[in-house]
Amino acid sequence: MHLKILLPSRIFAEVRDVKRIVAETSEGHYGFLPQRLDCVAELEPGIFSYETAGGKTTYVAVDIGILVKSGLEVMVSARHAIGGVDLGKLQETVEKEFLKLDEEEKNVRYVMAKLESSFIQRLQKFEKHKNEI
Repeated sequence: MHLKILLPSRIFAEVRDVKRIVAETSEGHYGFLPQRLDCVAELEPGIFSYETAGGKTTYVAVDIGILVKSGLEVMVSARHAIGGVDLGKLQETVEKEFLKLDEEEKNVRYVMAKLESSFIQRLQKFEKHKNEI
């Protein structure tokens, strides 16, 4: 199989000659082999693994996303992904990185809420001023 893992800003991984994929979906863990029927699966945050023809298994932590299998092509699109560490360190790395991302997202939401509030206040002042004229 040909596997592509896509993130919003880049291609995280592109791997050829994948023999087996295991993904965590909303319905549980599923294995994907080359002969499996085409499908679409909603991914849950968890460990995604794939085995190459050389027998090497690679583990990647993925955030929510979607997996699409069409023939021998498998596309995974996720918000975040972390790889490149052994399975033992992956959970620790995930906790650090995803907690950092969660904190950044909270800050962005706070700033956006302030901008929206300011916009609504200015719009109300404009409407009031327009009605006075």
